Amino acid sequence: MRKIVMLLLLMVAVENVAAGELIKEFSGTGNATTSVFTVKSPWLLDWRLSGPSWRLGGSEEKGVALDITLIEAHTGRYLGRVLHTKYVGNGLKLFNEGGAYQLRISSTLANWTVKIEQIAPEDAKLYTPKKQN
Repeated sequence: MRKIVMLLLLMVAVENVAAGELIKEFSGTGNATTSVFTVKSPWLLDWRLSGPSWRLGGSEEKGVALDITLIEAHTGRYLGRVLHTKYVGNGLKLFNEGGAYQLRISSTLANWTVKIEQIAPEDAKLYTPKKQN
């Protein structure tokens, strides 16, 4: 019994280590420029995209789109496109440079949620990019 309790405690501890600290969360249905958020390296952008509740269908909602670009907060300088998708779903993007940023979000016929999470450097090794076709 004691081993089971220790194993459960270890599993909870490991889960907490791998979890990031939520810095900001943004959600909406249209276009937006987020408020400024400040992060250290490394950090994650956790995104989710769904079709509006009045649209029924499979995982491929027609007309749904999401574009996210990264902006340097103090200068307004465009740093690049972070995400472009025309499919409902979710994903993570790892960033290895800290700073003060904003996101410019453009969406079509979609509900979106974006979370900014601070993670530990050792946890960044757990995130590997998907292979592109």
